[in-house]
Parts: sequence; structure tokens; C-alpha cells
Amino acid sequence: MDNLFKAEWFKLKKDRSLWTLIIILTAVSLSYPLLIVFDEGAGAIKVMDFYRNTILEGNNYVIRLVPCILAGFFISSEYSIGTMKSIAASGNSRVRLYFAKLIVYSIGAILISLIFPIIFTGAVSVSLQFNGMPGIGYFAGTIGLTILYTIAFASMMALFATIFTDSGKAIGFMLIFFIIFDSILYLLSGVSPVFETIFNYSVFKLFLDIVNLDTVHGAEMIKLILTPVVTFVAFGILGSILFHKKEIK
Repeated sequence: MDNLFKAEWFKLKKDRSLWTLIIILTAVSLSYPLLIVFDEGAGAIKVMDFYRNTILEGNNYVIRLVPCILAGFFISSEYSIGTMKSIAASGNSRVRLYFAKLIVYSIGAILISLIFPIIFTGAVSVSLQFNGMPGIGYFAGTIGLTILYTIAFASMMALFATIFTDSGKAIGFMLIFFIIFDSILYLLSGVSPVFETIFNYSVFKLFLDIVNLDTVHGAEMIKLILTPVVTFVAFGILGSILFHKKEIK
């Protein structure tokens, strides 16, 4: 298993799509604060407010959409170019192969998801002269939950990338899915109590509560933590079963 991780990690480090996405997001994180510098009212802005209302809100879209591109090139493209067929014929268990790729891909998704909360926040803090910084507990908590929900969404993306063995189709489907599915689920929740329960306990809804971490306590906090973990395990198992039964050409 260790060799599988090393092989997947090597491929991830060499993946051009990952580094392109990281560079673009980093450039946005470092350049956006320049607009604040030229804003005459910037002195009244607190880092905490900017972190909560702009960085975390913007990161919602980053986490749900940007890793879809990485999944298409890191996972789906290996089917179309024949790499996955060679890997599957190596003698390793397909379940171990899938989870090795899923875990390494999730690490790549985490790297993408932390650019805004860390680099963007750092750049804004300097621009605002560290005025009204978020508390260390709130900041660390949102970072931890960001990681958990990133791997939850990554497990779904890995499943879709396995279903669609063409990178273009995989990326197109996933972008559309993650843009509209939560809205569809929300509409269905108003029609049926079953869908309402599914929506209330889904990562799509709870993910939005990260920004309100300072007001979440008790059972709600447990739900906020356990839901992405259960989602990652469930979709990981589902994806490994699909990969085990999949005919690789």
C-alpha cells in the first residue's frame, strides 16, 4: 500500500493541472487585497468580517468547483490514455488502488481549498494592518471543517471521475452537478419530509454553516463534524465497489 501512495503522490506532484489551479488561486489571493489598499474606506474593514463574509463565502465555490478540474485530469484522464489499465493489471487489489488514488487526490483538493483561508487571509491581514483579526479558535475550527468538507466533496468527485472515463465529460458533468444539485435538493426538501431530512443532513447544507462556527454548539457541532466523515467513507466505499466491478479498456 505504501508503494501505491508513493506512486500516486509522485503523479500528483507532477500534475500540471494542480499547479496551474494553485497558481491562479494564489494570484487572486495576493492581488485582490490591492483593491482594498486603494479603497478609501478600507480602514473601517475588520479582517474578521472580511474572512467571514468574503473569504469563506468565496471558498464555498472554490471547494465545490475547482477540484472538479483536478479530478478530470488526475483520475478520468488515466482511463482514456490507458494508464489505469496498466495499474489495474499490476496485481494490486482494486480496492487498494482506488483508495490510494482517492486519498492522494483528496490531499490535492485540500491544498486547493486552503489557499483562500490561509494565503488570502494573510494578504488581507497585511493590507488591513491586522485590524480585527479572527480568534485563533474560530480560525482553526473553520480550517479544520474546510478540510473535512473538502474530502467529502472529493469523494463524490472521485466517484464521478471513475464513472466518466473522459476528462472533458467528467469535468463538464461535475461542474454542472455541483452548481445546481444543492438548489434541486433544497426545492425537493420543500415537497417531501424525506428530502427535507436528506437536505438538512447533507454536506451541501451543512457546508454553508462553517462560517457560523462561533454560534454552533452541542449536537449541531457533532453533526457538522460527523456528516463529512460519513460522506467520505460512504462514497469511498461506493467508488471502490464501482471501480472493482468496472471494465477498464
